[in-house]
Amino acid sequence: MDYRFFHDEALCTDTVVRCSRAEAAGPVHAGAIEAGDFKSFAGIILAGSGQTPAKHHVALIDALQRVACGTVDRLMVQMPPGAAKSTFASVMFPAFWLAAKPRAEVIAVSHTASLAEHFGRKLRGLIAEQGTGFGLTFEANSRAATRFGVANGGQYFATGIRGPITGRRADLILIDDPIKTWAEADSRVARDAVYDWYRAELLSRLKPGGRIVLAMTRWHEDDLAGRLSRHDGDWTELRFPALAEAGDPLGRPVGEALWPEWETTTSLLRKRASVGERVFSALYQQRPIGAEGRVFEITGLTVAIDVPPVVRTVRAWDLAATVAVGRRDPDWTVGLKLGLLADARLVVLDVVRFRAGPADVDRIVLETAREDGSATTISLPQDPGQAGISQIVHFKQRLAGFNVVSSPETGSKMVRASPAAAMIGSGQLFVLDRAWTPALIDEIQAFPDGDKDDQVDALSRAVATIAALPTGSRMVRHTLMGR
Repeated sequence: MDYRFFHDEALCTDTVVRCSRAEAAGPVHAGAIEAGDFKSFAGIILAGSGQTPAKHHVALIDALQRVACGTVDRLMVQMPPGAAKSTFASVMFPAFWLAAKPRAEVIAVSHTASLAEHFGRKLRGLIAEQGTGFGLTFEANSRAATRFGVANGGQYFATGIRGPITGRRADLILIDDPIKTWAEADSRVARDAVYDWYRAELLSRLKPGGRIVLAMTRWHEDDLAGRLSRHDGDWTELRFPALAEAGDPLGRPVGEALWPEWETTTSLLRKRASVGERVFSALYQQRPIGAEGRVFEITGLTVAIDVPPVVRTVRAWDLAATVAVGRRDPDWTVGLKLGLLADARLVVLDVVRFRAGPADVDRIVLETAREDGSATTISLPQDPGQAGISQIVHFKQRLAGFNVVSSPETGSKMVRASPAAAMIGSGQLFVLDRAWTPALIDEIQAFPDGDKDDQVDALSRAVATIAALPTGSRMVRHTLMGR
């Protein structure tokens, strides 16, 4: 196999999770690597060409190790084109799986039969070149790229999406790039067909205790990864954008390239200008956006590590009182803290986001107010009717000593969001780089077509509230900007 695209940086020192001998029993290169150690396996495979994995490859190896051990049974990998996700997930990992787990059965699926055959040939080539050292040899007369067995009883079968799998069973299902073109991605019929085939046919082939790895480049908000994220919350997600964003899982500074030895930041920015924001956001940032109708221009949103002192602060709430039970996906209660700088710019300082019943909502709103301090204005939405009035009276009693303002929500959500969108678009509103930042940006970018808009509603209220407050000269200095 040709591994020339791997750079020569030293392996990261992340601790690898090793399986127990009972879980990963098998003839795995005795004397060279510990049974069940995919990190060592991958290192040995690459050593022949003098290459080592990049940082994001090490993270992927570790995630796949957890799949092998059984601590993760549903893994979703989202990476840009050329990030070598298929080399690890669709070539090295099934070789390791077949070597470590006698009599294991693997089903590998790609958008077309030809791509599935391509990965199958790569896998066969790896086994032919280096498999003997791991006790991995082919069964006699097992020559097909898409269907072969190994001497320890393992079986590998590859097919295209919606291909024939009747009669097959799998301990491991690998799905690699289930989408072929933009036309497919934009077609609701095509997306439904992939999802229905996955649920009705592919899943029925998985043995009890079996595992699934989905490795793909994102195309559409409603692609297979998007639907599984929304409707099946049991997935472990590994998402690496080409250019680092706030809260990057690899610890990269914002804007740094994922694999600079392969493609530099300058090259990626040039590509971004050529392909357009929709294509780049989906294929390269793994953050699909709709073709039109977006309210927020996300490219105008700056993420900062820290901010200068603010003139005033507002904590705006979007209230819900529903506990998440089972697979229900209720709204969130969100309290967004917004600061006004002396130069009239705005900064999101903190986001509190949770699902809870009425009593816990009441408690957390009060606790947050105490943490913010009396200098922070609290803005609450007033629902229509007597019930809304009673709720506001209750909160004002509970929040005695704090500056509490309330108002009914008027106009559509899009109209209410327009002032915040204008501030972001002009570069006048930015956010701090905190643990809550990625979820906030995701929701802002998806609005108004995303599943949730609670954070956007809270942001809209905060911007409106801070604009309506009387001008004052007193500076409010915060040593702790976020919780």
